[in-house]
Amino acid sequence: MARRKTKKEQDETLVDIVDVRDQAVNFYERNQNAIIGAAVAVLVLIGGYIAYQMFYKAPRQKAAQNAMYMAEYQFGRDSFALALENPGQGSEGFLDIMENYSGTTQANTAKYYAGVSYLNLGRYEDAVAMLKSFNAPTDLTKATKFGALGDAYSELGNMSEAESNYKKAANASDVASVAGYYMQKLAMFYKYQGKNAEAQEIYKEITEKYPDSEWGIEAQKFVMD
Repeated sequence: MARRKTKKEQDETLVDIVDVRDQAVNFYERNQNAIIGAAVAVLVLIGGYIAYQMFYKAPRQKAAQNAMYMAEYQFGRDSFALALENPGQGSEGFLDIMENYSGTTQANTAKYYAGVSYLNLGRYEDAVAMLKSFNAPTDLTKATKFGALGDAYSELGNMSEAESNYKKAANASDVASVAGYYMQKLAMFYKYQGKNAEAQEIYKEITEKYPDSEWGIEAQKFVMD
């Protein structure tokens, strides 16, 4: 059974509680302005963040989304020069979208589109710079980014960087249709480089990992017994 506190111990405990309360009250009274000011500052920050999201960022995202339509349309038609700078109907191209709507999801996406456009226009150094600046948010976009970088570096004759980026593209996703495609591309890269042993390893890996996929079935044609 727990020992009951004596009257003296109870009084001492009560005194301690009163002292703590008095210290807290005194601290608040001495620092009242600072405490209120800090609380107001936090509320201002929260309110400012909400206002930024509602009245600045969200409208910019919407405007950027609308601006992308014609540029994406021209990109889909393989009209890459128009998509970059003058897609028509008074719309902005990818380069203007990146500048005018910086910080938005669409401005980031425009970097990828611009990089691929430069790649198709034979402006490989511009393609590399643009693709490297693109922040790929998903496994799929990482794969397509690295794959395009591999193509650009290959065209520039930088086979070491091309190989590195093709490998990154092949390893960026576990989805058969994506990973298989870039593994196949890496195998073809090795084959064209005369690295037949490395190509064979990749072809075998595709058939083992994704045997029933389109790329697994295709790779079986190149696997040597």
